[in-house]
Amino acid sequence: MKPIKPLDAAWLYVDTRETPMQVGCLAIFSLPPKAGPAFLKKQVETFRSTREFVYPFNLRLKAPRLRFLLPAWEEDRQIDLDYHFRHSALPQPGGERELGILVSRLHSNAMDFNRPLWECHLIEGLQHRRFALYMKMHHSLVDGISGMRMLARILSPDPNSRTQLPPWAVGARQKTKTREPLASPWQAALDGMRVQLKTVPGVTRAFGDIVREAVRQEEKDWALPFSGPRSAFNGKISGQRRFATQHYSLARVRRIAKAADVTVNDVFLEICAGSMRRYLGEMHALPSKPLTAGVPVSVRPADDQSAGNAISFIIANLNTNIADPLQRLRAIHDSAQAAKLHLQQLPKADMDNYTALFMAPFMAQLLSGLGGHLRPMFNLTVSNVPGPDQTLYFNGARMEQMYPVSLLAHGQALNITAVSYAGQFNVGFTGCREALPSMQRLSVYAGEALDELEQVLGIGAPAETATAD
Repeated sequence: MKPIKPLDAAWLYVDTRETPMQVGCLAIFSLPPKAGPAFLKKQVETFRSTREFVYPFNLRLKAPRLRFLLPAWEEDRQIDLDYHFRHSALPQPGGERELGILVSRLHSNAMDFNRPLWECHLIEGLQHRRFALYMKMHHSLVDGISGMRMLARILSPDPNSRTQLPPWAVGARQKTKTREPLASPWQAALDGMRVQLKTVPGVTRAFGDIVREAVRQEEKDWALPFSGPRSAFNGKISGQRRFATQHYSLARVRRIAKAADVTVNDVFLEICAGSMRRYLGEMHALPSKPLTAGVPVSVRPADDQSAGNAISFIIANLNTNIADPLQRLRAIHDSAQAAKLHLQQLPKADMDNYTALFMAPFMAQLLSGLGGHLRPMFNLTVSNVPGPDQTLYFNGARMEQMYPVSLLAHGQALNITAVSYAGQFNVGFTGCREALPSMQRLSVYAGEALDELEQVLGIGAPAETATAD
């Protein structure tokens, strides 16, 4: 039995039918040049016959009903592969719309806490000789960075390699530790509490710094928790999801960032802000106060290939009250830089406790049932995850694009996450189907916001299109 870290366990505590805490990845592949119908048939046969399950795919909750008291993993030695691996086919014409509808439905389904918390779906019938893999795992097992590193281990940079195994036979690397006598779960929990208590003084100082800096930098739009207004994104949600995508050339985004003297992430936040400003404006629901974004920040070491979560958070002011896109971009840059500087000054030993305390009000809203009724801690989550920088293959099938599919919570009806891959900048929009009508417009408007930035900066670029369900 392995106790679950507090940050990982928090995602188990707030998981409900309406708010399943699962994250996913949609990878689109093209068949090898000379491959026929037998290629996918062989892949499916290999998947179904591979019954070696490695970390973290072999973990299940020790006692699902007691997860609030003593959350712990145990190894499952009788995994039902037919439950975890599914084979689907798209209806004609097999375009991005049909794929988006299927992924929206698959991501809406909660997972069974009595089984290992993952699913893998191979989807054929995608037009232009393509197929897709949709993989989802509970957020208690994986964050964005660990998910991307796990994906890189599953795939190969060699188009001629034919030795790639299903995801559950590859998994993530476990952290190696010196051999010590095993402690009881209760002793492990007490030891963890002692370590955390040592960080309390540093964390308390960090929160004091937030308040002082907020007062000093009010003119720079410093974003505090709960400073954003109520909006259409911040009510109660249902369990049904809608998923849309957009992709750009990473070089294009970098060119804009260089011309404006900001970061790639600042440009991403700006096109999200521009998209939401237009979307809410058309609904006559744009708040006069600027929206804020919770932005996950990885604190995972570069050589850490393990599963679990290693993230903290900052809050960025999206300045959606500013009409001019360039002024809005520069204001976003100022807000994000101030928040990042504060986080970077915090000692690494204090990071877990700081993140837990920072997210405690958000989690408390969800656990109490008040999420979606009170002012949100931030209006939505916007995340940018670095992915593989080279083209990757699965048994000769080239991965063309990859998109993140994220989670939602009461008071958080929209999540926008980007991942870079081999010169691409791919964005996944995950939204609540009932709360956000015609959500696919957000992805279209994000592309047009990027066009607008190029125009005001005097940069030309070829038109790029959105794909949405």
